[in-house]
Amino acid sequence: MHAITIPEFGGPEALTWAEVPDPEPREGEVLIDVAASAVNRADLLQRQGHYPPPEGAPPYPGLECSGRIVAVGPGVGNASPSSSAAGGLTAGGVGGVGAIGDEVCALLSGGGYAERVAVPAGQVLPLPEGVDLVTAASLPEVTATVWSNVFMLGNLRPGETLLVHGGASGIGTMAVQLAKAVGAKVAVTAGSAQKLARCRELGADILINYREQDFVAELRSATDGAGADVILDIVGAKYLERNVKALAVNGRIVVIGLQGGVKGEVNLGALLTKRGTLAATSLRGRPVAEKSAIVAAVREHVWPLIGSGRVRPVVDRTLPLRDAAEAHRALERGEHVGKIVLTR
Repeated sequence: MHAITIPEFGGPEALTWAEVPDPEPREGEVLIDVAASAVNRADLLQRQGHYPPPEGAPPYPGLECSGRIVAVGPGVGNASPSSSAAGGLTAGGVGGVGAIGDEVCALLSGGGYAERVAVPAGQVLPLPEGVDLVTAASLPEVTATVWSNVFMLGNLRPGETLLVHGGASGIGTMAVQLAKAVGAKVAVTAGSAQKLARCRELGADILINYREQDFVAELRSATDGAGADVILDIVGAKYLERNVKALAVNGRIVVIGLQGGVKGEVNLGALLTKRGTLAATSLRGRPVAEKSAIVAAVREHVWPLIGSGRVRPVVDRTLPLRDAAEAHRALERGEHVGKIVLTR
């Protein structure tokens, strides 16, 4: 098969379309013929040499994909193709995975920028009702990240306030919609009026231009001094001190990105006074069992919201897989809203 490879670390030009060995599904895995993948910031870090794939994962970038099951490994049932109206997976396989020929999307540890990829059965999802095969590639990573961090870890509840840094990103656009769907109030930061307008269209209540406004002051003003109950942060060290200031009593900060650095200082006294919680997580390197549990929760809680139209995928653009370098440049320029999808 062919895949986007990284012979040498560097800029987008380092991405190379090349012939590589065909993958074979191992115990508990299925083999997917990839229709589309999506670009995540982790892919850029891997290309630069800062984020190697976990042991045993494909060496090619790509943390999510959509496509069709073409083979199953040992321990995975092989039923006849699914015929459900929603395109759901049959009960013929392990972890709810269905038959050869089923259209699916999947959360990956790597390998999405390729013609085929093998993935643990528990990380595979049916297409949500009403979502086409290409668009579905934009969903596994953002839904799993947001649900696991905002709801499973952050325990966001109806009536609480969520602050999302990078509200126009793929993660941000999904976090806004899911939080609104469960009855929370949502504040976002973004770097332009245009991006903030898109966030408002998705349901954001408090719009903060981080280039022109102090998000701590704006948030506290908009919440009568209370602050945010949950903060989803992609920035890291640069925002650490201010996130604590913006936090409500009994609030929870969840750091999922390090765009603003890896080392910061936190006033533990201020965090203690607010009885606050600070957590930092990643998804890619988790054990298969943990990722499978997150995927199962996404299927239970998020897929019905997408199927009903209350939450929708936000795709900025699609590009051919061979043009992955241009997709990386677009992500680096920060000109997108939502996800950039790569198609076969």
